[in-house]
Amino acid sequence: MATQSLKTAIGTYPHTKPLKDGTVQPAGFALEHVEVSPIVAAFRRMIRNQEFDVSEMAISTYIVARAHDKPITAIPVFVVRSFPHGATQYNTKSGIEEPKDLEGRRVGVRAYTVTSGLWARGLLSDEYGVDLDKVTWVVVDEEHVQEYQTPPNVAQAGAGKSLETMLIDGEIDAAVGIGRVDSPQVKPLIPNAQQAAFAWAKESGIYPINHTIVIQNRILESDPGVAPALFNAFKEAKQVVTDRIAAGNALPEDDERQRLQDALGTDPLPYGVGPNLMTLEAVIRYNVEQGLIDSPVSVQSLFASNTLDLA
Repeated sequence: MATQSLKTAIGTYPHTKPLKDGTVQPAGFALEHVEVSPIVAAFRRMIRNQEFDVSEMAISTYIVARAHDKPITAIPVFVVRSFPHGATQYNTKSGIEEPKDLEGRRVGVRAYTVTSGLWARGLLSDEYGVDLDKVTWVVVDEEHVQEYQTPPNVAQAGAGKSLETMLIDGEIDAAVGIGRVDSPQVKPLIPNAQQAAFAWAKESGIYPINHTIVIQNRILESDPGVAPALFNAFKEAKQVVTDRIAAGNALPEDDERQRLQDALGTDPLPYGVGPNLMTLEAVIRYNVEQGLIDSPVSVQSLFASNTLDLA
């Protein structure tokens, strides 16, 4: 029987490299990797044109896509995670002194449904009491899911606008997810963000998931075995890094993984529904509270049924 080839769009990370260089291969399937850089560019192509058989995808984008009946299903593999504590920066001339001061202000984010924005807003609401409805969220890009309609407190910036420039110029008071800004009047909203993030993770049990892996439904319908085969292959690829670190052969690219593992005291990239249940429940709740989807969905409904018990 011929091996089925799957066209994939997956970012290159230490824990996916063994899949991409062929060291690890899913049983019964061959992966035909398409390089997309930055990988976020693949999300829109997957949702709008089903361009790949398997694709990495931001988890909030995926949940919104499912709410609009896009024919894709995830497996509980989470290749990118990031704490939101350092994501929000503000202009010091805005008069903002603490997160609550964001109310009544204009805060930039690339697009309303991006996952970094979702987690940052959820954190601001849960931990700092920010009323998200009292903030005007200024976006500079279109949403990946075309059918999605943003809430009334979301404003589109003019064509060609840059969040970084808008923040420095005071056109917006704060911004989420724009990276380091080289300006003395732009500062992080939450001080000691890294320490705050680790403390929050230990207290809440939440370790934010940014990207998952999705498969076209037509592929799953033709061969349901592709879901567990891919899950196991991603798990095996991650284990290559785990074993390398344990053997004292860590590469420079493993430093971040090792740092997170030391800080969290556990696997910094857990796969499977069970180990991630609290985080997945939080991301669904934030999707509802922030108006990305109309009503809650079950965690189990988001993933291929034959992967729910895999870990």
